[in-house]
Amino acid sequence: MTADAFLFWFLAIVTLVSGLSVILLANPIYSALCLAMTMVGVSALFVTLNAYFIAGVQLIVYAGAVMVLFVMVIMLFDLKKDLQAFTRGILSGALKIASVGLLAGLVVGAIAISTGLLAEKTTDNPVTMGTGMESTKALGNILFSKYIFGFEALGVLLLVIAVGAVALARSKGGTHEQ
Repeated sequence: MTADAFLFWFLAIVTLVSGLSVILLANPIYSALCLAMTMVGVSALFVTLNAYFIAGVQLIVYAGAVMVLFVMVIMLFDLKKDLQAFTRGILSGALKIASVGLLAGLVVGAIAISTGLLAEKTTDNPVTMGTGMESTKALGNILFSKYIFGFEALGVLLLVIAVGAVALARSKGGTHEQ
């Protein structure tokens, strides 16, 4: 086994273990820290694949900004009351299991559809043509021209989530009511 293969498999195992820890740990702060470790591991995997731009964006956007947002939202809620609210009843448990089954079905369907799309050969992709700065410039041009609506919608969605979390925490019965 070469050093590159060993490094890849080591990072893959670390990323998988920290990803599983996100859903298995009961403490939300530890879960958020494991999520940050997962994001760092994914970024390191991109570095092993020589995708330095994507690795940098992964670190800056996900491990940085989104994790700060997650920790802020976690700090706003009274976690003991929320844990009791989410763990009652047989109907609640059945609804959770049905939701996980639906999500798993969607993931399997997306994988099945995407394997058919992988067989199609795309030769006119400007991002894959060229090396170094040419491909990064082409990626930037595509992202900020063709897919700008997605970025703007995501920014608005994150803003609404943050405002909603603060509004819920300040409302009657919230953790920071006045």
